[in-house]
Amino acid sequence: MSQFRNSCAIVGIGETDYLVNSGRDPQTLALEAIGKAIDDAGLRPDQIDGIVKSSIDASTSDQMLAANLGLTNVGYTSEVSSLGGGACATIAHAAMAVASGLANYVVCFRAFTPYDFVEGAKHNQSTLWAKQSGAGEFLRPFGWSAMIDGFAMHCQRHMHEYGTKSEQLGAITVAARKHASANPKAIRNTPITLEDHQNSKLITAPLRELDCLILNNDGACAMVVTTADRARDLKQPPAKIMAAAQSLGAHPMATWEMASFKPNMTESEAKEIAPRLFKMADLKPSDIDVAQIYDCFTYTQLTLIEDYGFCEKGEGGAFVQDGRIEIGGELPINTHGGHLGEAYIHGFTHIIEGVKQMRGTSTCQVMDAETTLIASAVPGPTSGLILGR
Repeated sequence: MSQFRNSCAIVGIGETDYLVNSGRDPQTLALEAIGKAIDDAGLRPDQIDGIVKSSIDASTSDQMLAANLGLTNVGYTSEVSSLGGGACATIAHAAMAVASGLANYVVCFRAFTPYDFVEGAKHNQSTLWAKQSGAGEFLRPFGWSAMIDGFAMHCQRHMHEYGTKSEQLGAITVAARKHASANPKAIRNTPITLEDHQNSKLITAPLRELDCLILNNDGACAMVVTTADRARDLKQPPAKIMAAAQSLGAHPMATWEMASFKPNMTESEAKEIAPRLFKMADLKPSDIDVAQIYDCFTYTQLTLIEDYGFCEKGEGGAFVQDGRIEIGGELPINTHGGHLGEAYIHGFTHIIEGVKQMRGTSTCQVMDAETTLIASAVPGPTSGLILGR
């Protein structure tokens, strides 16, 4: 058994409201979410001595956060990029810091506004890759101009190879919106039918409008990580970190834009970290009670279900049908509504929901849930977590 297993825990969570075009700035959002996470853990701000940020853009600097929060003894900081693939990795970094003694209480956060993607926004390594590779020069002239184009091509290939149907993708959105309807924080909180999905317009075939994430919201999420020993004396029941892993993948230049040039575009980087996660946690996919799986598009969730071993490759379409991934089903997924229903904070809402499930406080609580898997984005660099009670 890995020494990492159950040695650390998430002890505090905080989130802002998720609003559309509110005009709020990333620093204000980050401070609000972090403050709530610290309070949720029953800690004082001056006890925080580590900061891990997930940054694609302008999530604000650790120095500004420390100054505004009144932190005077920060001994560990790190930054995780990897677009949506880095959310779970922030928890892994924090856990390594507290397990090794570099810090006692580490806060992880992500603050997001739609302005992160506009021309002139600040960029770090995760958004510079395309410029450095020159990918745009070969793709833009031929109409390949948006993230959805790459995911649609992958989905089309999956349909060609395995007979996956649009209606099966629709089952993913139906489940997400069902869960979101119970979540007061969710932006898209109206349940839909499969017919609604099929009647929604095509954006990039075969992906429809209701296959796509919420993009124009803003908000922030934060978590506090410490050792399991310290967690026993804190305010909330800890969500124990049973396993954590991350990977650049076997084709590290193949992030979402170049991933269609991989040898097998229907297989994601999750295939590489899933065995490590389950081995570290000493679990099998069948031992997972509830999952929070990245869903920028319905196809993303479908391929992650396969690559994490919940079914065989090509069987994801059949797996998500007949209410299997809805509350009360065999494997409830994204019980908060995910990116399709609640909000888009690059996978951090999925971690928040994973903790809530382990506490028993979710708005769509899975009864007697003991384990939850959380999967960050693919294709490209990715990460994952398994949490336990």
